[in-house]
Amino acid sequence: MKSAVENVNPTRVKLTVEVPYEELKPRVDEAYKTIAQQIQVPGFRKGKVPTRMIDQRVGRGYVIETAVNEGLNDFYQKAMVENELTPLSRPEVDITELPSIEKEGEGQLVFTFEVDIRPKVELPDYKGIEVSVEAKEVADEDIDKALDDLRGRFGTLKDVEAPAAADSFVTLDLTAAVEGEEVDAAQGLSYQVGSGNMLEGMDEAVTGLSAGEDATFETTLAGGEHAGKTAIVKVVVSAVKTRELPEANDDFAQLASEFDTLAELRESLSKDAAEGKITEQGVEARELVLDKLVELVEVPVPASVIDEQIEQHFNAPDAEADHDTEEHRAEVRENTERAFKNEIILDAVADAEEVGVEQSELIDYIVQTAGQYGMEPNQFAQMLDGAGQVPMLMGEVRRRKALAKVLEFATVTDSNGAAVDLTSFVKPAGEEEAVEETAEAK
Repeated sequence: MKSAVENVNPTRVKLTVEVPYEELKPRVDEAYKTIAQQIQVPGFRKGKVPTRMIDQRVGRGYVIETAVNEGLNDFYQKAMVENELTPLSRPEVDITELPSIEKEGEGQLVFTFEVDIRPKVELPDYKGIEVSVEAKEVADEDIDKALDDLRGRFGTLKDVEAPAAADSFVTLDLTAAVEGEEVDAAQGLSYQVGSGNMLEGMDEAVTGLSAGEDATFETTLAGGEHAGKTAIVKVVVSAVKTRELPEANDDFAQLASEFDTLAELRESLSKDAAEGKITEQGVEARELVLDKLVELVEVPVPASVIDEQIEQHFNAPDAEADHDTEEHRAEVRENTERAFKNEIILDAVADAEEVGVEQSELIDYIVQTAGQYGMEPNQFAQMLDGAGQVPMLMGEVRRRKALAKVLEFATVTDSNGAAVDLTSFVKPAGEEEAVEETAEAK
């Protein structure tokens, strides 16, 4: 089999494939066997019909056509592998020549196909990319807040005869109606004023209410079958409570932690806060490094592939029709093109750095992602496996590792000009220890 590649554009090729009859013949023989099982000829048992009789009954042209249809995909796949091409769309195939139907062994199969392909990119020197992040220092206020949050876990709620105010806890009954029809109702809900985790407008409605008082407000529903619709919500406050926090002292430190003194607890909270700041800077630096990579690498984007993804987005079962606007489409196109470029660049980095994915890393990512969807990890893993999405997830983990590698090579400073050490962010403690053990073994 021979194949020749013609570049239509940077992301689309046209291949001409020539398959000699000798290579097609096994498919022709198989086609005769298949057809022999499908037809009945007097005097011959099923499956034992001679080829000449099949030629007389259905025509050799039909046999050749059957053989080509059965083998075309394999010949296409072989041509893609031989030319080191990765398809991004279904090929458009045109058969231009078939073997002779008059004389056995003469002629050949020739077909062409056009297909969008994954573009190949040239990576610049990405070691030493320079980025600057916001300076983040641990202040006493950060430690105080962390301590107050910890005290809050051990706090107790106490009824008060006072109007609800910021941070008050209220117990309430709620009913919501859309166009005069009740669509939701709940009793005995607990809500902290100011948390903003229930309905838009809730904080304003309950602030100032005492036990036994009610209020009505208008809001836009964010979820459910009535999402996006305006609802009239009535809340009835049955209790107003305040949270009493335990005193911050050595006794509390012993109750809430493994430390004996409050000073030791505060020191631990300070370390945790510092690690949190490093994580924030790491996330910021990671995004900036990726932005720099996208600026440095020219990635041709296949328009037809992006168009198809956009249509899938707006034609999805859960897509909202009123969101299909010109502005929204432009936003989705920009995000889709950026995601495509990110994938191509990070895959190239992963290849250059020979990045692999351990099973433990895939499991960790599945557990993390399952939580985002509110699913059990095992259930989520089974769903992914059933949908054939595990390779896609492995690719995502591999790209995340590739980006971490680029970040590891980067020079990161903060807005004050000080160097930022992101070692703990790029390489978690367990990974650092494994690297050190490997180095010592050598």
